[in-house]
Amino acid sequence: MRVLVTGASGFVGGHLVPRLVERGHDVVALIRDPSSYVAPAGVEVVEGDVLDADLTLPSVDAAYYLVHSMQAGGDFEERDRRAARNFRRAVDAAGIERLVYLGGLGSEDEVLSEHLQSRREVERLLGEGEAQLTALRAAIVIGEGSASFQIIRQLAARLPVMVTPSWVRTECQPIYVDDVVTYLVGVLEQPETAGETYEVGGPDVLTYQEILTTTARILVGRPPLIVPVPVLSPGLSARWLGLVTDVPVSVAKPLVDGLQNRVVVTDRGIDEYVRPELTGFEESVRLALGEEPAVARQAVEA
Repeated sequence: MRVLVTGASGFVGGHLVPRLVERGHDVVALIRDPSSYVAPAGVEVVEGDVLDADLTLPSVDAAYYLVHSMQAGGDFEERDRRAARNFRRAVDAAGIERLVYLGGLGSEDEVLSEHLQSRREVERLLGEGEAQLTALRAAIVIGEGSASFQIIRQLAARLPVMVTPSWVRTECQPIYVDDVVTYLVGVLEQPETAGETYEVGGPDVLTYQEILTTTARILVGRPPLIVPVPVLSPGLSARWLGLVTDVPVSVAKPLVDGLQNRVVVTDRGIDEYVRPELTGFEESVRLALGEEPAVARQAVEA
């Protein structure tokens, strides 16, 4: 299958493109600045920007939409809205029949954060086109290069004591990046998933406090002391993160807002079509930190 990938140079896209090639697909990477992208062997690169109203796309069978505008600043919702509309028009003009999109978990029965609302709006806008959309919704994706995991890693490594908002008690179902990629490739190769929405997550449901303490134990050998307080606003939380981590406040603010929403899989309908052997949270963290898999460690110890 000939497949277009937007966001090919990003965190998830960087893992997805090689996997698609391994699976025998012809991959086309849509890149805003081709000179900055080192394409895997066999991958075609085309120049294009989803913020361009005159965006044109090559002829392909399917396309992945893996872009967002959080890095660009406070008005990311408007940029994401404009990009999704431009992409949808270009997809329709190119006659592309299938779209696959990775968005965010979160129940619409509660008030979603601005970030999660934007992810859901992009999903809706893409679905209004002629192509059949398969939407996957995930919580934190664990892996080297993930902005969310970068925050977790740096907090765990740098702070023996944390005074945190009450969101540390919110439940989350993180997923390892390779497992997300397995789902992304799997739905492409299962025609029955066209036009459907699925929730995906790893095998473990944890609070953010458990996520931080587990990561710290793996990184530095001891969990931090975490003191939740009810009055630390998302804005102050983001500025605090900006002081103690390398993540820009413009990125930290929408991520922190989203921590107030419970992001846990409630529908396992995806299992009927794609069912990878999911990676547990501890193993995901070790892999993201560059440690060898547990199977390899056990073989050495034996």
